Amino acid sequence: MYDVIVVGARPAGAATAMLLARRGLRVLAVDRARFPSDTLSTHQIQPSGTERLRRWGLLDRLLAAGTPATERVRFDLGGTVLQGRFPEGVLYSPRRTVLDAILVGAAREAGAEVREGFHVAGLVWDDRGVAGIRGRDGTELRAPVVVGADGKHSLVAKEVAAPVQRNVAPRTVASYAYWEGVEPWKGSEPWKGSEPWKGSEPWKGGEHRAGGEQRHGELYHRPGRAVAAFPTNDGLTMVYAAAPIDKFSTWRTDVEGHLLATLDRCGDLGERVRAGRRVERLRTTVDLPNVVRRAQGPGWFLAGDAGLVMDPVTAQGIGNALADAELLAETIAEGRTDYQRRRDAARLPIFGLTTGLAALRPAKGLNAVLLKAIARREASTEQFLGVFAGTVPVRTFRRSIPRMLVQRARGWAVA
Repeated sequence: MYDVIVVGARPAGAATAMLLARRGLRVLAVDRARFPSDTLSTHQIQPSGTERLRRWGLLDRLLAAGTPATERVRFDLGGTVLQGRFPEGVLYSPRRTVLDAILVGAAREAGAEVREGFHVAGLVWDDRGVAGIRGRDGTELRAPVVVGADGKHSLVAKEVAAPVQRNVAPRTVASYAYWEGVEPWKGSEPWKGSEPWKGSEPWKGGEHRAGGEQRHGELYHRPGRAVAAFPTNDGLTMVYAAAPIDKFSTWRTDVEGHLLATLDRCGDLGERVRAGRRVERLRTTVDLPNVVRRAQGPGWFLAGDAGLVMDPVTAQGIGNALADAELLAETIAEGRTDYQRRRDAARLPIFGLTTGLAALRPAKGLNAVLLKAIARREASTEQFLGVFAGTVPVRTFRRSIPRMLVQRARGWAVA
């Protein structure tokens, strides 16, 4: 008999298991995968997630694996370029073979039992609600709480018939791969030059760069396209491109050709990527739902993509998984009942923003004016980046929009 059984042991599940075990609960985490292993991923751990790893004592392990930091982002929207640092912290884009293994290892160290290669066939029920899981081999394992952290096609969510609260049809086809030998973008900030940020904490200063050259993350939006290029482990660059889902039939006929043609629309990125070498196969998917499910019920909870999943265009998945784990561990260990409310308050604003951006439409009218206003001021750019970093609430940013527009109208360029 366990206190909690967690189905799924990638970031949401492994982190939940670790945090609950650290609180003294008897925890079992199961996953059909074995670790280390790869999976489709946005890669990016937004700064709010980085801070959680630091607090949990795991950031040093990520750095020891040679994971480079991204302190600055260049966001090129085709007529407006936003460049800046995150207002708090830095971003990392680790390979999932690295990150997931670190989290699983930390869960075990905390005292959780982790069973790899375990296939869940269904749930066990009693008159109270969910009471455990049943393995494909017929094994029944019981606990008063079962956490579904088993991804966007969650078996747990299906078994409990978790109500869908929001459902926006998939909007993009996405492809990514890893290249070596991609030269970094060599521009500088429009303000203050390109001196590295020297913070007071080790993960905010030069020490966190894991031995690699300091790099910008690159984001591009073009009509009907989104592109990202970020440094990852082993000196590689993860390059991603997305197109509207109705272009999939054409996109699939020559994925690499269409991806490279998209990069050619993004300054010199196409040239720099072509000068490198792709080292692994291209990964392509249209399985990119935008779904919000009810996240708790009698004897069960949902965490990570099992409870809320959105298009990768804003790269929120890993950060959301870690945030859900922290919130859920607190909820279970302290007997709270407000997990659903607190999760929705934190996630739904960025969910709405993400589904809008995933339409891949160019900014027009007032939105175009706003972006130009943001680009002119360092503080505004940092606040904008903070929304995606998870350090500035969407509501806070929206409240500042009138001020930004007034400053634009008056021609203020005060940093």
